[in-house]
Amino acid sequence: MTEFIIFVLGVAILLYVLLAGADFGAGIMELVTGKKGIDTISKAIAPVWEANHVWLILAVVIIFNGFPSVFTTLTIYLHIPLFIVLVGIIFRGTAFTFRYYDTVNGNYNKYYTLLFRISSLFTPFFLGVILGAIILGRIPANVNGTFYDVFIFPWLNLFTFTTGIFLTLLFGWLASVYLIGESSDHETYQTFMKKSRLFLIMLVISGLSIFLLAELYGLSLFRKFAHSALSIGCVVVATAVIPLIWRNIKRRNSLQARLLVGVQAACIVTGWFAVQFPVMIFIADGSQLTIWNSRAPEKTMFLLVIALIIGILLIFPAFAYLFKVFKFDSHNDETIN
Repeated sequence: MTEFIIFVLGVAILLYVLLAGADFGAGIMELVTGKKGIDTISKAIAPVWEANHVWLILAVVIIFNGFPSVFTTLTIYLHIPLFIVLVGIIFRGTAFTFRYYDTVNGNYNKYYTLLFRISSLFTPFFLGVILGAIILGRIPANVNGTFYDVFIFPWLNLFTFTTGIFLTLLFGWLASVYLIGESSDHETYQTFMKKSRLFLIMLVISGLSIFLLAELYGLSLFRKFAHSALSIGCVVVATAVIPLIWRNIKRRNSLQARLLVGVQAACIVTGWFAVQFPVMIFIADGSQLTIWNSRAPEKTMFLLVIALIIGILLIFPAFAYLFKVFKFDSHNDETIN
């Protein structure tokens, strides 16, 4: 049962990265492109952005019910970056809704746009900071200490900030590739293509920086990856698809480029899971919260499995229909017209 729950949790996190991550990346793209492509970005994410947060809700529900000690640790010691993430999600959604659907013509739209772009930037950054804190192992075993030592020190450092930058760039990279397929004119296409190249270069550099900084903080990610055949395979595949993605971008094969960048992101997430498994959080005293020592009682896990099976049977067909109506069918209509 535990393995099934962890598998669903991994799928939920991956789908959140691929879908909601690209939505955040769309706001990041607006920051670097300005007014160019703003209509394309708005039309691309308007039908699906809110639904994509279902995967985050699913992940939170799984952790809350299936691994309560992990949920408690995260919400106590990392409550500050978590709060910032929640505020960012709310502000971003509110700003986009007002900007896209507001019928009043005025100067308010520029404020909505600014808030949408800024929250699209700092929300994934602090998601990455939380991820870095989970990996680094500075979370204290108890709350005996100063406010700084307990609630600031675990996440306020260069390593966690680098993971935040990496996740932000990953979301921007995903969005840039996705949006190329949404481009309706050559100028917008060229703008997105140039930015996608920039995001890719910066993503690779930030990824290497994470490994180098980890050594400075006493965390040997190189060794952990070297001892995981699955992680090595994921790195190889994620690297190998880069020229294929770029060739399809140049040829405007948007579907192939999207599929390949999805494979690349899946390899990144899977590689991290392989290195982390079965640990969910590393603690400063050397102990670990694993999927085995932090799981809920057997009866709770059984009920969670039943709930997840029912949820999967409802959510996945609904999402497939959503994308069919608002993405595939709409693109076919545009092609016919």
